[in-house]
Amino acid sequence: MITERLQAMIDRGVEGSPRARALLSELQGRRLQVVARHTPWQVNLQAVDGRLLLSRDASAAAHVQLSGTPLSLLSLLREEPATVIRRGDVTLTGDAEAGQRFQELTQLLRPDLEAGLARIIGDIPAYGIGSMLRKALAWGRSSATTQADNIGEYLAHERKVLVPRAEGQQFLEEVDALRESTDRLAARITELEQSGSEA
Repeated sequence: MITERLQAMIDRGVEGSPRARALLSELQGRRLQVVARHTPWQVNLQAVDGRLLLSRDASAAAHVQLSGTPLSLLSLLREEPATVIRRGDVTLTGDAEAGQRFQELTQLLRPDLEAGLARIIGDIPAYGIGSMLRKALAWGRSSATTQADNIGEYLAHERKVLVPRAEGQQFLEEVDALRESTDRLAARITELEQSGSEA
């Protein structure tokens, strides 16, 4: 039931987008596999005769794989996919060219989650679910950042395995200053050697 409704939403999106139809033509026969990490859920999207077909069949090999936690995959609906991938929340592997085309295609066909839910359960519950998802995604990103900072501080200050950020930054600045001084000295020596050979 859900698969059929998602397929209908994808088909409507393709009908309304000439660019999506062009991308599907370029992707003919290519398959994107979306994997929700730590769950049994995965779905395949394949470009076939101008349609992007949705299936749960995992037997065929995928040309491109997109994987992430369920919350990370949901963040693709709210943010630029390139930003989410760069941040490392989701990973995109396989054929790079097909991956870029699938990325553009999914961005064009990205459904408005609240609008889709509103058709099924009504406006007010859909807004509530959308709001809850936004808060969950924001909390997930915030807690991941806080956890990474805490681990970094523990490794730097307690275990002395890492250099604290301020000390590392100061060291790099001093290395840059030393490099500039060395470059100036080398230029001055070259200049003196040239003036000595001319005399």
